[in-house]
Amino acid sequence: MSKEEKRVLTLDEYEQGVVINALNDMRNELIEEKRPTDAVDELLIKTIDAPKKKRGLFSDEAR
Repeated sequence: MSKEEKRVLTLDEYEQGVVINALNDMRNELIEEKRPTDAVDELLIKTIDAPKKKRGLFSDEAR
């Protein structure tokens, strides 16, 4: 079994909201077209439940 590559996105609250709204719109279109929504559902849940990360004064992101 090969190791799956993962990607990490850093979004502020506004950007997260934009992604959630876009995914929800896509999901609604798929429902109207009577197409499966499984992949979009999973991404929507991951985006909504994504953990928050505080930026510390000495973290790598603050440099």
